[in-house]
Amino acid sequence: MSHAVEVPQTYGLMAEFDSAQTLLDAAHAVQRAGYTKTDAFSPMPIHGLAEALGFEEHLIPKIVLTGGILGLIAGYGLEYWSSVIAFPLNIGGRPYHSIVAFIPPAYETTILLSALSCFGSLLFLCGFPEPYHPVFNHPRFSLATADKFFLVIEANDPKFSPDTTKTFLGGLGAKEVVSVNE
Repeated sequence: MSHAVEVPQTYGLMAEFDSAQTLLDAAHAVQRAGYTKTDAFSPMPIHGLAEALGFEEHLIPKIVLTGGILGLIAGYGLEYWSSVIAFPLNIGGRPYHSIVAFIPPAYETTILLSALSCFGSLLFLCGFPEPYHPVFNHPRFSLATADKFFLVIEANDPKFSPDTTKTFLGGLGAKEVVSVNE
């Protein structure tokens, strides 16, 4: 019985850069060249990199704001319902509806629902957690958390061609351009 040897599929090409500015310049050049399925990895945030890669604003901030507003309404509404409608107590002649006393618990429910909506939206919209990514296979990628910068163009990009894309990335000042397998 013969076994067919599986040839690993190419995920894309990864270019290594020595500085944040060269990575940013390369990301701008890649975007201008028409590549759409790209990603960058760096040991620190780089201002303008997301825009250079063409990332768009997501729904996450809107979902978190909505969760916070709903948390505020729910927390304040629960306090109002329990203190004024369901079980009113006259303690020392104070009013049933005491706005100042309602603020800290309402604030806490605002924070709670904001955090939960952020966590849920990251899980469902961004696909977290992602414990495996094909770029982890490359031995030098561990330097992405220390002092190196990486730019990846995925093989499923419509403009991707192994030879021309490798030449293009090499011309952007990349220290090394390697193929990344799935």
